[in-house]
Formats: sequence, C-alpha cells, structure tokens
Amino acid sequence: QVQLVESGGGLVQPGGSLSVSCAASGIGFRSSVMGWYRQAPGKNRDKVATITSSGSTIYADSVKGRFTISRDNVKRTVTLEMNSLKPEDTAVYLCFSRLGARDYWGQGTQVTVSS
Repeated sequence: QVQLVESGGGLVQPGGSLSVSCAASGIGFRSSVMGWYRQAPGKNRDKVATITSSGSTIYADSVKGRFTISRDNVKRTVTLEMNSLKPEDTAVYLCFSRLGARDYWGQGTQVTVSS
C-alpha cells in the first residue's frame, strides 16, 4: 500500500520560513519522481517543485529563488524548504510521487502565510 504522509505545515508571518516534509512508503522511492503541488481554495492544483531520482529539480516561476526541494533516498523523504513566504503562498501543500505511469498523492498539509 502506497502512503505519502506530509508534515510540517502551519502558520507563518509574511517574509518568514517554513518547511514541509513527506515520508513515503510502499513505493520504489529511489526510482520515483517526487514533488510538491499546492492548492488554494477555489483554485487549481499547481505544481510547485519536482525532483527526479538523480536529483534534477524544476520549480514553478512563482517560487524560484525562494523554495528548495530535496530528497533523502535512505530516509525515503522529500522536503520543501520555503523562504520569504508571501500571503499568496497560502495553500494546502500536497506531496506527489510518479513512478512510470502511476501517480500517488498525499493528503496534504496546510500552509498559511498571514500577519
């Protein structure tokens, strides 16, 4: 059974930092593309960042220079470090995994940026 369990969301002030992590089980983690999406109320689910099995990363333009994605293949985790957070970063952040033609999703963790 595939499980992606997110942790680390919360409330942070504008300009602050926060990290979210995802622990994966039941998948071929080392071979999987891992990533983070986010979804704000009433909006589409948007890709934030992805990281391949070899460590290549892709970021949405809106987060480039502020967010960093990383993975630990031993611990089977993927982490998104978020800096210089803005109110428009407020959303549910969802962990994502792709292996071949199969996609898997976590339940999401709420990130709220507000003063």
